[in-house]
Amino acid sequence: MSSTEVARTAVGILGNIIALFLFLSPVPTFISIWKKGSVEQYSPVPYLATFINCMVWVLYGLPMVHPHSTLVVTINGTGFVIELVYLILFIVFSNRGNRLRVIMIALVEIIFVAIVALLTLTMVHTTDRRSMIVGTICILFNIMMYASPLSVMKMVIRTKSVEYMPFFLSLAAFGNGIAWTTYALIRFDLFITVPNGLGTLFAAAQLTLYAMFYKSTKRQLAERKQGKVEMDLAQVVVTAEPMDKAQNGGGGGVHEVRRT
Repeated sequence: MSSTEVARTAVGILGNIIALFLFLSPVPTFISIWKKGSVEQYSPVPYLATFINCMVWVLYGLPMVHPHSTLVVTINGTGFVIELVYLILFIVFSNRGNRLRVIMIALVEIIFVAIVALLTLTMVHTTDRRSMIVGTICILFNIMMYASPLSVMKMVIRTKSVEYMPFFLSLAAFGNGIAWTTYALIRFDLFITVPNGLGTLFAAAQLTLYAMFYKSTKRQLAERKQGKVEMDLAQVVVTAEPMDKAQNGGGGGVHEVRRT
C-alpha cells in the first residue's frame, strides 16, 4: 500500500470518528425533548436531510457503484440507523400535524433512494457511470444536509437567540467537513470534495452566529427565568389575599358576639 493510500485511509478513519460525533451530537437535544415530552420549536429538517444523505452515500460506496469506498459505507450506514432513531423520537413527541409530515417525507425519501438504486444497478453497467450518477445525487443531498440549518440560522438572526441551534451539531459538522474534504483531496474525488467543502463553510457560518448571539441568548434565558419566578410569586400573593380576607371577616364576627 502506497503512502498516499495509507494517508487517505488514516484520514478516512478520522473522518468516520468525527462523523460519528456529528451523528451523535443531537443526543442532548433529544434527551431534552424526552424530558419535556415535546419537540417544542426544534425543526425536523436537519434530521430528514441527514437521513436521506446517509442513504445515498451508502449507495455510492457500494463496490458495484464506487469500488474501494468501504469507509464511506461504514459511517453512513451507522448514520442511517442513528438518524432513524432520531426521526422516531421526533415523531413520538410531535403534534399530529408535524408527525404526519415527518412520516410522509421520510417515506418519500426511502422510496426515492430505492428507485435510484434499482435504476442505477439494472440500467447502468459500468462503475464509472454509476459513480457519476449516484455521486451527482450525493452532492445535492450532502449540500442539503449541511444547508438544512439555514432555516434555524434565519430564526437565530431574527430572535438573536441560539437556543434552538445546537452548538455541538454545528461544531461536529465543521470538523466533519474538514476531515472529508481532506480525504477527498488526497486522491481527488469531486463528489466528496464539493459538498464537504461547502459544508465546512456552512458550519463555520453557524459557529460564527453562535459566537455572536451566545451572550444575548444567556440574557434572554435569564430574563425568562426571572419573569417566571415573578409570575409564580404574584400567583402566591393573589392566592393568599382571599385567605386573609376570610380570616379578617371571621374575626369580626366573633368580636360582635362578644359585645352582645
